[in-house]
Amino acid sequence: MPRVCYFTGKKTTFGNQITHRGKAKYLGGVGTKVTGITARKFKPNIQKVRALIDGSIVRIKVSAKAIKMGMVIKPKRRNWKKPEVATTAA
Repeated sequence: MPRVCYFTGKKTTFGNQITHRGKAKYLGGVGTKVTGITARKFKPNIQKVRALIDGSIVRIKVSAKAIKMGMVIKPKRRNWKKPEVATTAA
């Protein structure tokens, strides 16, 4: 299953991690140089939650930002209790 938010469409994006070496000029050095560029991934904070979608309870993947923004409507909690079994002594 893809790592995509149901509401915002956020998904994994790609970028680069740039490694530097040297001392900055303003600190008295000769400047920093790039010594390496490595591919990396930026992953969104995706959570699995139970939500009310079109009147039914479904489990969906949403980003934490969508949860904070109030896009997710969570189902009501049930207070179901196990019925007590009536025992009769004969």
